[in-house]
Formats: sequence, C-alpha cells, structure tokens
Amino acid sequence: MKITTSTLNDIPEIFRLYKLATDFQKVKFPDNQWPEFDKEFITTEVLENRQFKLLIDDKIACVWAITYTDPQIWEEKDNDSSIYIHRIATNPEFRGKNFVQAIVAWSKDFAAKESKQYVRMDTCGKNDKLINHYKNCGFDFLGMKKLKNTSDLPSHYHNADVCFFEIDLK
Repeated sequence: MKITTSTLNDIPEIFRLYKLATDFQKVKFPDNQWPEFDKEFITTEVLENRQFKLLIDDKIACVWAITYTDPQIWEEKDNDSSIYIHRIATNPEFRGKNFVQAIVAWSKDFAAKESKQYVRMDTCGKNDKLINHYKNCGFDFLGMKKLKNTSDLPSHYHNADVCFFEIDLK
C-alpha cells in the first residue's frame, strides 16, 4: 500500500471512482448523494497537491482530497490549524479494506508535518453506521447541524444535515 498525490493522468480514474461512489450512494442514501464535480475543480486540487490516492499493486484503490480551510462548512470553527478531508471514494475492487483507517493514519502524520492541530471531516445525512465507523477510526463525533450558507458548496450540502468529525492531535 502506497499513498501519494494524484496526477493529471489520474483525473479520468478519479471521476470514474466518484461516479461509482455516487451510484452506490443512490442505492444506500437515496436522499443525498454527490453531484457531478467540475473537472476544473478537481484539476485545481491535483495541481495544488491536495488530491491523493492510495495505491495497491500500482492500482488506484482509493482517492480523497484535502483543504486547509473550510469556512462555509465549519463556519465559526474554521481555522488554519486544520486539514479537512473530503470525498473519500474507494474502488469497488478494494471495498471493505478499511481504507479510512489508513487515511486517518496518513492524515495525522501529514497534519503534524504541516504543523496543524486538527484533522477534520464532514459527511451529509444521519448515517449511524458511518458515524460509528468514523468514530472507530479515531474521529470524535462533534454533532450534526444544518449549514447557514451553502451558496458556494456542492448541491449535496444544500438543506442537508451535516455531521462533523475531528481528531485533535494535541
């Protein structure tokens, strides 16, 4: 298993994994799934070294992105002492291998190297199984609420109940 930044050549596979994840969400969570993401948005993440991939035998098994600020989601709790994990999408060939645990270990190390205190993540909708999974992976569940302003956020945040997760590295 190897974790590295994604490249421009990975963009078609990133979109394939997003589509498969969205199809899975439609079955499991019919009221809330990811929209189709803009190619320019993902390209920017890749060029800024904020899109990552987990490789197994040189095959992309999982992708995710990070941000260093997330004011519309984290509102008054947003700070520059955090990294924010977004859009974990697993290749169905590798599903069930608990990549979130590997991403948590990687993110704690990455955040520490970047002199950050928190690793944060959010998810839309009340999904007790997913909440417990993230808690079992080391996140503290901070609760759920509706966001005040979602105008610049992808559509799955509009009118959604958002769950907040955090790991304090101190």
